[in-house]
Amino acid sequence: METIKNAANAVGDKINEVISGSSAEANKEKAKDSSNTVGERVGAGVDYVKDKCEEAGHAASKEVNKQKATH
Repeated sequence: METIKNAANAVGDKINEVISGSSAEANKEKAKDSSNTVGERVGAGVDYVKDKCEEAGHAASKEVNKQKATH
């Protein structure tokens, strides 16, 4: 039962990893768009960094759950 739970958690982490990565890319494009105000660009840059940190956290959690599910 624990193996199934860990596998499900790994899948959830992968989904969150992809969502964070997509959000990061959108924020990166917004930060690079010169038609946005400086405030919008800076805010998007900050959000990009947050999203990349979340993406890395989800990736690490996914790997831990995958390891637990296989052992």
